[in-house]
Amino acid sequence: EQCFDMVTKASPNAQRILNVRGIGPQTATAIIATIGKGEQFDSGRDFAAWLGLVPKQYSTGGKPRLGRISKRGDKYLRTLLVHGARAVITNLGDKQDRLSVWGRNILERRGMNRAIVALAAKNARIVWALLHHQTDYQDYAA
Repeated sequence: EQCFDMVTKASPNAQRILNVRGIGPQTATAIIATIGKGEQFDSGRDFAAWLGLVPKQYSTGGKPRLGRISKRGDKYLRTLLVHGARAVITNLGDKQDRLSVWGRNILERRGMNRAIVALAAKNARIVWALLHHQTDYQDYAA
């Protein structure tokens, strides 16, 4: 654990993404080591798709249908993001910030596992945006 702390303190990009709920030192260092600034992706959705956190699409007769997440890409990063999201979703309580309200809404409508994957995908997109645009995290992004 001290190794992760030393690396995250030395990296401004790691410091930048550590502010996202569900991202800890281990996840931050793994993301930075794997994608750097994320310049190889055109958008946050492309990064989430590369991780396998977006649904497969099936279409017939011009009507698109969304299936389960594709689970393609980096299994380790996807696992870290999902576990971080699980910790956030299970500890929502009655917090009233936008992310908590959004999480509870999905939890009620779609269930625990889908809410966890939705937050993991959202975190992946947020992380890509923070790295790509070199900006600091604002907690209102939900």
